[in-house]
Amino acid sequence: MSAKSIDSLRKIISHNLCNRCGSCVGLSGGSIAFRDKTGAYLPEILNEPNEELAAQILEACPGKDFNFKSYRESIYTNNPSFHVYTGPFERIGIGYATDESIRRTGASGGILSAILIWLLENKKIEGAVVTRMSETEPWLTEPFIAKTREEILEASQSKYIITSVNEILPEMQSFNGKLAYVGLPGQIQSIRKLQAMKHPSVQNIAYIFGPFYGNTLHFSSVNSFLKSYGEKDHTQIKKLYFRYGEWPGNMRVELKSGRVIELPKFHANYLIPFHILKNSLLCSDLSNEFTDISGGDAWAPQYEERGKGFSMIIARSAAGTEILNQMIADGSVFMQDIDVDEAITMHSHGYDLKKRGTFIRIRFRKMLRLPIPDYGYKIEGFSFSRYLMELVLLSLFILLGTRPARFIVELIPPSTIGKLFEKTRKAWKKSTYKIKRNQLTL
Repeated sequence: MSAKSIDSLRKIISHNLCNRCGSCVGLSGGSIAFRDKTGAYLPEILNEPNEELAAQILEACPGKDFNFKSYRESIYTNNPSFHVYTGPFERIGIGYATDESIRRTGASGGILSAILIWLLENKKIEGAVVTRMSETEPWLTEPFIAKTREEILEASQSKYIITSVNEILPEMQSFNGKLAYVGLPGQIQSIRKLQAMKHPSVQNIAYIFGPFYGNTLHFSSVNSFLKSYGEKDHTQIKKLYFRYGEWPGNMRVELKSGRVIELPKFHANYLIPFHILKNSLLCSDLSNEFTDISGGDAWAPQYEERGKGFSMIIARSAAGTEILNQMIADGSVFMQDIDVDEAITMHSHGYDLKKRGTFIRIRFRKMLRLPIPDYGYKIEGFSFSRYLMELVLLSLFILLGTRPARFIVELIPPSTIGKLFEKTRKAWKKSTYKIKRNQLTL
């Protein structure tokens, strides 16, 4: 059994099914580790765990499977509304934290930070599992348990490079008190698996929250960004931000020399096709469907033009809805309800990428006899034009992910390539608008 489980884990790692959630590392007792976080950032099996532990690690891995329907039915016993794109929901709305310091610090409307602070100050939790930039290696991310308002705010904003939150499962297990947990979809899927296994590492988790998820970038994106500005040593980074300043924010690097490098967030998106984590393209969960509450940017002109962050908020569980209702009632959060069709339309690009594109890409992998994840459901019936569009996108990802392409783009000033990327992206979205919107709400 152990040999079979280890072979299965190696297959997951070597075939782009690993999303770097960190559970294998956190559960392994030191036999599995991430030793190359500025490179491939893959778990390495240092010593083969025993039979029982190997099977347990494999069961907790979301890379091989996660049955959306089964877990939805077992977790959301409050019978919320459901849409195959958004997942279960009781309330959907657009809002923001009314505390301006929280709203300004957050990536969009500061909703997740506000929720964590509210829970902490109302004694409903004693700590929150969150991610910040490392204190000792500020160019990398690190998970930790925040116990104060200041620590929660330290972890605010998006981190677009790889994170592996579940590395700290042992610390979560030994924590004395209730925890809130914040993670990306794959990380949360593993937590839900561990909860179903009744594993002691997740026994203290009282609430689960998470941001919307589009993609993750390799650390090579940071190195490439620096090289474009003539900086070659990432260890000279003093501070690294991905959404610094007024919404939607800037990618900002502060170096030990005192030099500051900034580029608008939308322009810094040029790094995506060159450095995307391939597993991002196999994730079918845009809006973090297995949370109590999830939140993401409200992408719509009426919000974007105001220059302040607005969040889309989805309350899914009875516990999440109760928290949201209380925060609205006491003035901690402002929220205006919207219907599910409006929510889907607002994130039509993302839902098309995740709910259509993912299943097309999975089908392509199956045709190539590559291992595929099993989500317990699939979406079919796409038009030929949508398949063709996906082939174009995949071809671009393959081409731009090569070393020659990365070398060439590093010779072009980021301000130039960023503006070009943004114009190209808008033209692409306009030209594929009808394909993406066709029967989007099913």
